[in-house]
Amino acid sequence: MKVIVVGNGGREHAIAWKLAQSMAVSEVICVPGNGGTAQEAKCRNVAPSECDYLAENLSENESYVQIARHEGCTMAVIGPENPLAEGLADAFWSADIPAVGPKKNAAQLEASKDLAKDFMKKYGVACARSATFTDKDAALDYIESHGAPIVVKADGLAAGKGVVVAKSLQQARDAVKEMMEDGKVGSAGSKLVIEEYLRGTEISVLAAVSVTPDSVKKGTACILPFLPARDHKRLCEGAKGPNTGGMGAVCPVTDVTPLIESQFEKNILQPTLKGLIEEGFDYRGFIFFGIMLTEDGPKCLEYNVRLGDPETQAVLPLMDFDFEHLCESIVNGDLKSFELSWKKGFVVAPVVVSGGYPREYKKGIPIFAETDDLHRSGAKVFVAGAIQDRRADHSTKQDYTGLVTSGGRVLACSAYGDTFDTAWNRAYNALHTISFEGMFYRKDIGLPGATESN
Repeated sequence: MKVIVVGNGGREHAIAWKLAQSMAVSEVICVPGNGGTAQEAKCRNVAPSECDYLAENLSENESYVQIARHEGCTMAVIGPENPLAEGLADAFWSADIPAVGPKKNAAQLEASKDLAKDFMKKYGVACARSATFTDKDAALDYIESHGAPIVVKADGLAAGKGVVVAKSLQQARDAVKEMMEDGKVGSAGSKLVIEEYLRGTEISVLAAVSVTPDSVKKGTACILPFLPARDHKRLCEGAKGPNTGGMGAVCPVTDVTPLIESQFEKNILQPTLKGLIEEGFDYRGFIFFGIMLTEDGPKCLEYNVRLGDPETQAVLPLMDFDFEHLCESIVNGDLKSFELSWKKGFVVAPVVVSGGYPREYKKGIPIFAETDDLHRSGAKVFVAGAIQDRRADHSTKQDYTGLVTSGGRVLACSAYGDTFDTAWNRAYNALHTISFEGMFYRKDIGLPGATESN
């Protein structure tokens, strides 16, 4: 079978790589894909702009569907949040192409922080206290009355840049002004959710979801959680500097005890499942729980309606089962009987970013790698912000990968080991074989003190 994977980030590279390992998959069509998927076995990039068979004036959703039909794809996996929020899963299902990804109404759990908070409160999901504002002065008054620290969130999708954990009143005031008045995150900041500051450490729980009217009737609707992971969001070592889309991830995390797992199941996962059922959502895909481990137990910070990035690059390499079979179980409603099995060990995945990220940075910078040493490290490189270089300028230089940077987060070096230390050493040994002008990375992913503790 052929599978279409929508997206062009590191998460989508990891998804395509894992799907390609399945004997059931003959080819993965990556739309548009990136420089990593272009070089991946059994994967092929397709850029909509280069498809002469597409009719004029098609919507983006229609283009994806037409490409899937043209290529003979019999399943779609949707990586990013924006296409989900715009109803891409609905479009695939309408074209009789099963899609891994929630339909539009369920995808609003990520597209609107306000809607997600209302959902959590309605169904008793353990979470932070909050209030929602469309008026800047009212938001500022709320901040003044509640004090700092406090969390300011843009309601809409902001590519991971819409959350400010304000340690001071001035920082909170500035966040409100930048989002609501200066348009820092565009229309996403026209409404703000202001939350209680939770003390603890943060983890990510990715999970598979299969909730449909039919599965609800049969009693087989379920959410199946994966191993817990941890993202490192701050730019610099010791959890310092500005928030980013993620500077690296580790999986599993050792501070998640059986008690925490039980509390998560009772107070977050099961109420969320109940809510998905009660709201009548058609949710066949993945969900991301952002969790804060507090003294009062785990509390849900946010939902993402897809796999997390860079957590996916740390979780998928530990899967000891056929990922395509998992996707089939999700879309067919058989997920409840699917057995997850995991490799015994750890994955460490530090992220390499462009100089200047998360602010301004250059693009089109050639990437070099000592290929033999990289191979010997045992790590897997998942490309995010890099594309194939169509010029010949650097082709004669030694160790040129044929890739140039195209984004802020460029790649992740993901390495498995039977111990954390082995995984960590392999990941960083691999990272040291890669170079490009201005490259930057944290040197402490997964180490003590690397995680922000509130």
